[in-house]
Amino acid sequence: MSETLFISDLHLDKDRPHGLRHFEHFLHTRVPGADALYILGDLFEYWVGDDDPADHLQPAFDQLKCLSDGGMPLYFVHGNRDFLVGDTLARRCGCQLLDTETVVDLYGTPTLIMHGDSLCTDDVDHMAFRALVRDPDWQAAFLALPLARRHAEAEAARQQSRTSTRNKPDHITDVSPLAVEDALRRHGVHTLIHGHTHRPAIHDLDLDGHPARRIVLPDWYDTGGVLVCRPDGMALAGI
Repeated sequence: MSETLFISDLHLDKDRPHGLRHFEHFLHTRVPGADALYILGDLFEYWVGDDDPADHLQPAFDQLKCLSDGGMPLYFVHGNRDFLVGDTLARRCGCQLLDTETVVDLYGTPTLIMHGDSLCTDDVDHMAFRALVRDPDWQAAFLALPLARRHAEAEAARQQSRTSTRNKPDHITDVSPLAVEDALRRHGVHTLIHGHTHRPAIHDLDLDGHPARRIVLPDWYDTGGVLVCRPDGMALAGI
């Protein structure tokens, strides 16, 4: 049966080996035979540059490359934790990097895909951070630092993010309905798939008098999940 798979927010990290095992099992048992796999950001807890050997991730990289070499299209959209993924890692995994906002054809339905953090416009602190780290000059300066220094700064940023997020009300860290509507109108579509918020659901919307949908992908901190898209519809499922 034709199907396309979407995942995000795996937050792979050497301190969470069970997450790595879940992902490797998913790649080995669930992905083969699919039409394509889309990874919509935050595959890693953080990524400090393609010169990082990340040996603990090599088995997953090898499985991705094997799928790609076997003819499966693999696509990657940057998240707010892995915005430094570049062409070198993409080749290492056999993935194609996509634009931050990309429209894909899902069995005849034009669909906007993104990580989703750009939709959280009420989170002023995050939007400022996002603008900073997406700046090419900032990225060049950061990548020029020694690898150990980059890891230390990423760890510090992760701890700060956790503390900040805990102190924010839910509506601040969720997407803005106005931002969602603007993105759909801007791209001329009525279906949106994203991650980031860790609040999996399929939301039915009204967009200028027409039905629309917003699908939020699950994170993988516990059991994980995947969006399965087929010619006859789409559904969130476990892994």
